[in-house]
Amino acid sequence: MEDIRSIRMSTEERNDFLGNGGTGVISFDSPDDGPPYTRPISYGYDASTGNFYFRLAVESEDADKSELIDEGREISFVTYDETDRGWRSVVATGRLDEITNSGLDPEVAEAMQQVRIPFVDLYDSHPLTVEFRFFRLSPGRVSGRKETGADE
Repeated sequence: MEDIRSIRMSTEERNDFLGNGGTGVISFDSPDDGPPYTRPISYGYDASTGNFYFRLAVESEDADKSELIDEGREISFVTYDETDRGWRSVVATGRLDEITNSGLDPEVAEAMQQVRIPFVDLYDSHPLTVEFRFFRLSPGRVSGRKETGADE
């Protein structure tokens, strides 16, 4: 078995990797010590503040997600990529803050214009029939790791 080691990415490397948006996986803590509620998600990223932005589809069939969002549970967000130069990943944790029109301050409005949150296809519903809510994650912890030798 190959011994693959990892090293911590610098803040600049992490910001370059995250860009202004992409895709990853979000996980909410379970209310009953069960497995986390985990879903693929697209994100926007503002390197100047270190904040992540999410557009979450809230469908009536997905009541579990709505409840977890509204309860303000701790979340983990992971994004990962593997290239011919090796793998890289970033993990961020914290609580989501909902961004509403009434609570949209100038800093958040500016950040939302700088990020790019890719649309993810929704196979069960037409996008015009789905309610979306926007959230910000100001991570309590964030770390980036890369495969040793990924820059060589």
